[in-house]
Amino acid sequence: MELRDYIRILRKSWVLITAMVLLGVAAAAGYSLLQTPLYSATSKVFVSTQAGGSATDLNQGNAFATQRVNTYADLVSTPVVLLPVIADLDLDTDADALGRSISSSARESTSLIEITVTNASPVLAADIANGTSESLTSVVDNLERPLEEGAVSPVKLSLVQQATVPSTPVSPNATINLILGLLVGLALGVGFGVLREVLDTRIRTERDVKSVTEAAIVGGIAFDPKAVSRPLIVQDDPRSPRAESFRSLRTNLQFIGAGSAGHSFVVTSSIESEGKSTTAANLSIALAAAGSRVVLVDGDLRRPKVADYMGIEGSVGLTDVLIGRAELHDVLQPWGRSTVTVLPAGKIPPNPSELLGSPGMEHLVETLAAEFDHVIYDAPPLLPVTDSAILGKLVGGALVVVAAGRTTKHQLEGAVTTLEHVGAPVSGIILTMLPTSGPDAYGYGRYGYGYGYGADEPIESKEQSTASAS
Repeated sequence: MELRDYIRILRKSWVLITAMVLLGVAAAAGYSLLQTPLYSATSKVFVSTQAGGSATDLNQGNAFATQRVNTYADLVSTPVVLLPVIADLDLDTDADALGRSISSSARESTSLIEITVTNASPVLAADIANGTSESLTSVVDNLERPLEEGAVSPVKLSLVQQATVPSTPVSPNATINLILGLLVGLALGVGFGVLREVLDTRIRTERDVKSVTEAAIVGGIAFDPKAVSRPLIVQDDPRSPRAESFRSLRTNLQFIGAGSAGHSFVVTSSIESEGKSTTAANLSIALAAAGSRVVLVDGDLRRPKVADYMGIEGSVGLTDVLIGRAELHDVLQPWGRSTVTVLPAGKIPPNPSELLGSPGMEHLVETLAAEFDHVIYDAPPLLPVTDSAILGKLVGGALVVVAAGRTTKHQLEGAVTTLEHVGAPVSGIILTMLPTSGPDAYGYGRYGYGYGYGADEPIESKEQSTASAS
C-alpha cells in the first residue's frame, strides 16, 4: 500500500479511529481513578571504612567500601533487615510482602545506598524507609565486626538523608496513563481501519476495478438517493451533474468499436440492483439527444423494467417477435419527441435463455444494427443466469455495470470470466452509485456545471414524453 492509501484509510475510518481514541482515553482515565494512590519515600545511607589516616589506608578503605556497597544494597530486602522494622513499627505484614514494596540501589563508583519505599500511606512510607536504613546500619555493623571481644567493625554505615513524608503520589500517573490510552486507542483505530480495508473485497474506486480486469472504465455515475423516484435523470433534470455524467459516458462510447454489430451494446451487471436498467435508459436518451437514432431493447425477459421506466405499454414486445407472434416494426414504440425507439420485453417466457440464443434473436440483432445508429440492450445480471452472456456474444459488445460499495471483486471477476468463456468482449466498465463525498468521492460534473452543458439538447418534461409515447 502507498502513502495515499493510508491517508485514504484515515479519512475513511476517522469515525472508528476517533471512537477508539476516546475509548482508550476513557479506559485510561477510569484506570487512574480506580487505582489506590501510592506514595514514595527515599532515604540514603553512606558506606565508609574506619581505616588509618594514611593515604594508602584511605584508598584501600574507599575501594573496599565501593566493592561492598552492592552487597549491602542487596541486604535491604532480606528478613534479617526487615523483621526488626516490622517489629518496631508494629506492621501487619511479613518480610516477603514488605520486601516487595522496598527497592534499593547503589550508584556506580559511589558509596551511597538509596532505599525507596512505596506505600499507600505517605507517613508509613517515610517511617519504613528510615527504619530500614537504621536496621541495615545495625545488621552490617554486626556482620562486619570481627569475632574478637571489643573489636570494632571496619565498615560504618551512616544515615545521611532521612526520608520525608511525600506530599504527592507517584502512582497512578494520570498524565502518562492518558497519553498511553490515547496512543493505544489511535494504534487500534488505525489498525482496525487498515484491517477492514484489507479484508474489504467490495469495489469502491477505479483502482479496484483495474485490479480485476483490464477493460476500460468508460463512465462513472454518482449515487442519487432519488433515483427510484426519477430514474430518467437525463430527461427529468438534464442540467444536473449526474445527467452530465451520462453524456460523458455517451461521448466515451462513441469512440468504442464494438465488434461485428457496430455500435450495439448489452448493458448488464454481475448481480441485481446495480443500476443497469436506469443506465441503459439514460444512455439511450443521451445518445438520441446527440442526434443518433437509438433503439432501447429490453432483453431482460425475467424481470423487465424498461417499459415502466419509459412509461410505455410493455405487454407486447421482444418475446412476441422471437416466437413469431408479431412483426418487429409492429412492436417498436417511439418514445416522446426524441429519436429513441423502445422495444419492450413483452410477456415473460418460460425459456428466456433459449429465446435469446435462437436464430430469430440473431436475425433481430442484425436487423436492428442495420436500421439504427445505436442499439442498447438491457440484459439480466451475469452471475444468476446466462442470458446476458448469450446476448453479449450475439451483439458483440457488453457494458458491465458495477455498483460501487456493493459489487465485490470476486463477483466482477466472475462476470468478466463468464463473458470471456462465451467469446463476448467487454466493451467497458460503468461504475455506478459512486459516493459524492468522502475519500472515495467521484469528481464528476465539476467542470462546466452551471454553464449550460447540454443546453443544445431538446428538453421536454416527463409528462410530455409519456403523453407522446402513449
